[in-house]
Amino acid sequence: DVQLQACGGGLVQPGGSLRLSCVASGYAFKNFAMSWLRQTQGKGLERVADIMNDDKTAYVGSAKGRFTISRDNAKNTLYLQMNSLKPDDTAVYYCSRRGDQGRRGQGTQVTVSS
Repeated sequence: DVQLQACGGGLVQPGGSLRLSCVASGYAFKNFAMSWLRQTQGKGLERVADIMNDDKTAYVGSAKGRFTISRDNAKNTLYLQMNSLKPDDTAVYYCSRRGDQGRRGQGTQVTVSS
């Protein structure tokens, strides 16, 4: 059974940084591409970044140049380093297997506010 648990969110001021983690279990993590997603009330669910099982990465929209996705296959853990945070980054952040957003597990709240 695929299980994904995101953590590391919190309240941060504009311009600040956060590092999110997502621990995966129930499947062979190293064999799957992974995504970070986020959801707000106004915009719905959107993809933020992807990392393939060969560590190639891709970023969507405003995440480019500010966020870094990475993975540690030995720890079955996905990361998202977020820098230069903006109020528009406020959302619940989730991880999922790429293309499998329906099983994204529990998210973590990120609030960017002064």
